[in-house]
Amino acid sequence: MNHFTDLGNERKIFFNCIEYAKIIFNCNMIIHQHTLLSEDIFEKEFVCNLDKCKGACCVEGEYGAPITEKEIKTLEKDLKNILPFLSEKGRNAIEKNGIWEKDKYGDIVTTCMSSGECNFAVYDGKGILGCGIEKAFRAGKTKFQKPVSCHLYPIRITNVAEFEALNYHKWEVCKPACTLGKKLGVPVYKFLKEALIRKYGKEWYNELEEIAEALKEE
Repeated sequence: MNHFTDLGNERKIFFNCIEYAKIIFNCNMIIHQHTLLSEDIFEKEFVCNLDKCKGACCVEGEYGAPITEKEIKTLEKDLKNILPFLSEKGRNAIEKNGIWEKDKYGDIVTTCMSSGECNFAVYDGKGILGCGIEKAFRAGKTKFQKPVSCHLYPIRITNVAEFEALNYHKWEVCKPACTLGKKLGVPVYKFLKEALIRKYGKEWYNELEEIAEALKEE
């Protein structure tokens, strides 16, 4: 377990990465295996409150959700099974524009409807946006739950040298989630337990909990 120390001959490289990440994210960073963790994921509290936000993260913003090339291949493979769970508008947009594009930074993201919603987003009877991919997943039609970037929100991942830096992303539309998280006393890393285990594995998450306990004792 190399959370804080023994960096050996690579000590200088490690510290340079940490300092660079601290400048980018404006917060302290902690080394955990191949990741750099923002202290915010331990200190900030967050629980999605869909009754208040109405799934705004599926429609707000300039682009769709970040998605990897591996995820694109999986989506393309299972698309015929996912399409029935999407809106007609979403299906038409996918037929016209495909399932991905590049944003102005060159990053791959999901395509969106002309009205702003992600092409995979669907409204329920209460006017709350949800993920059509996840609906197909829960119906047993695909093994792909949804893009990891969506599952991990409000954590965003940025590559810093050989590390993946995990940072808490602040967004105005998520104020209700911050309020509910504070009321319930749920830190970001606990709210995202399932997503973090999906991304990094149970051993990584168990050690993350040890880090959280160590920080409490400081």
